[in-house]
Amino acid sequence: MIRITTAAVFLSALFAFSATAAEVTTPAGAQPESLTVAPDGTVILGSASSPKIYRAKKGAATAEVWIDVTSEVPNGTFLGVLADAGSNTLWACQINNGTPADGRKSTLRGFDLKTGVAKSRWDLPSDTNLCNDMVVAPDKSLYVTDTFRGRIWNVKPGGTEASLVIDNVRVLFGVDGIDFLNGQLYVNTVFAGNLYRVNIGADGKGTLTEIFMDKLVRNPDGMRYANGKLFVAENGGSKVHTLTIKGDTATVTVIKDGLKTPTAVQPFAGEVWIAERSGDKGSSIPMPK
Repeated sequence: MIRITTAAVFLSALFAFSATAAEVTTPAGAQPESLTVAPDGTVILGSASSPKIYRAKKGAATAEVWIDVTSEVPNGTFLGVLADAGSNTLWACQINNGTPADGRKSTLRGFDLKTGVAKSRWDLPSDTNLCNDMVVAPDKSLYVTDTFRGRIWNVKPGGTEASLVIDNVRVLFGVDGIDFLNGQLYVNTVFAGNLYRVNIGADGKGTLTEIFMDKLVRNPDGMRYANGKLFVAENGGSKVHTLTIKGDTATVTVIKDGLKTPTAVQPFAGEVWIAERSGDKGSSIPMPK
């Protein structure tokens, strides 16, 4: 009886995994650096190798070109993408790769979430910068990370004006993933592998508190919140983790390994979607309990 029960439980769990897991492939070499999911289940992926954004409608196995800004920036790419249902906007970090003399500059773009039509743009200041990722705040503004300058920006609703929250290249060089957890803003640094709580004062300026993770996370990348935890893609270790934060410490739990350069993670509707840059795909796993 015990053997039968164990086998039944195993088969039931296997079936549940198969029933919920999904995969969306991009064209070879697209290098999906980022991934987000629209309210209707459409999977949207940015490309680290081209000035294109791909999408796959719910249930589709292949992502197709949806937004293409090649005519504007022939050598451009896209990093973070975020579906903002509240404003019907797809936010995207457009990297404007020019000549060496021009430096690398970037723009926060806003596109209509349903049609892909361009709505807004905000060019990050300074000669060299790298818009990497963003999160929508409770007041509908955006917090945006600038990886090269070690800056965090607060962009007003509408996506055309911003104020500087933190400018600390010594500590935040490599700032990447960003999200809220229990009303607190958190960021990670992809180069040093650190995690910080951003304490925002009444004046809109921020200070940092380091959160000590109990396991090494090599090159933490995209980071999103769900079920009281932060989910983070570890691109240097081929894993995705959950971070359970208590005070100034975080417990790291691996929920998936063996991935091909995971760079983004997005919990959605009982699943966790993962972008695999080297695998040219996005795939989902059941949400861990």
